[in-house]
Formats: sequence, structure tokens, C-alpha cells
Amino acid sequence: MSGFRPVSEEELLRAWLFRVVRLELRDPSGETFERVVVRHPGAVHVVPVHDDRTVTLVRQYRAAVDAMVLEVPAGTRDKHEEAPEETARRELAEEAGLEAGHLELLTGTWNSPGVCDQYTVIYLATGLRAVASRPDGVEEGYMTVERVRLDDVDALTADGTLKDETTLLGLYLARARLARRP
Repeated sequence: MSGFRPVSEEELLRAWLFRVVRLELRDPSGETFERVVVRHPGAVHVVPVHDDRTVTLVRQYRAAVDAMVLEVPAGTRDKHEEAPEETARRELAEEAGLEAGHLELLTGTWNSPGVCDQYTVIYLATGLRAVASRPDGVEEGYMTVERVRLDDVDALTADGTLKDETTLLGLYLARARLARRP
């Protein structure tokens, strides 16, 4: 395919959810080179759209950017036995206090393939009903739940309210998918 081949992988760091590894690779001409990459178990994002075309978002602290970030409910695929759809349903209940009657795959995407192998699966959730939320972790304990109109996504993106890439991708794909329905 690409002509590039992995030769070896050395773990440099093992942390809470990820590993940092040094890869030795061989290019198509046979030369070797190294790259340092982050190995991540993957994630799911859920775009919960209500019948009135509002979307439930959560605002939670993200240490990497030292900010409260407005985003769709999401979570790491840290339970290896759990299918992505199960993770999506669990995270939707934990973070947003919602259960979806219907969960539909929108896409899967690599978040930052130049340095990390994280693959995020994005779902559209409809037929929503309220359930008890179960915040898990320090950040979720301080998280707030907000609703925005799907039609306001362009303005919320333009004014900087929405900055999370997978949230933006999910919102735009959900809007497009719903626009094709009668």
C-alpha cells in the first residue's frame, strides 16, 4: 500500500489513558527513521438532538487547554469489552442524563493522526428521554449541561463558543443528516 513498514515499537511512557511510544519505521526506499506517537484507546462522541432541533451539550473542564469546553457528550473507550455504541449510550447517560431511542453512526475520524492514533466514532442520538445522570470523574462533577439550537451552530462556531473539532464535525454532520429526512 504505502510502502512504509513498522520495524519496532518501544514504550516510553504509560499514563492514565494512553501510551507514548517510539516507532522505528522503514520508508519505501528501505531507509529507517523514528517517530514518537501517542497510543490512545479511542473515543466516542454523541450528538443528542431533541425533537425541537436543540442539542444537549456539556461544558466541562479540559486540563490540556485549561478551559471549560462546550462539547457534545463524549468518552474514552477505556472499557475494552464495550462496543462503541455501548460506550456512546453509557456516556450519554453519565454526562447528559439522556437515553437515546435511536443511535445512528455519523462517522469515525482520527483526531490528530500526525501524532496520535486516537480514533473517535461519532453518533447521532434521537428519540431522547431523560434518565438519571451519573457523572464519573472530577471534571464531570463540575460539568454543566446546556442546550443550543442546531440552527445556531454556524453563529456559535463563528463567535468562538464552539471550538472542539469533533463536536463541530458531529454537529454539522447531524444537521446535514437530519436535513435529508422528511
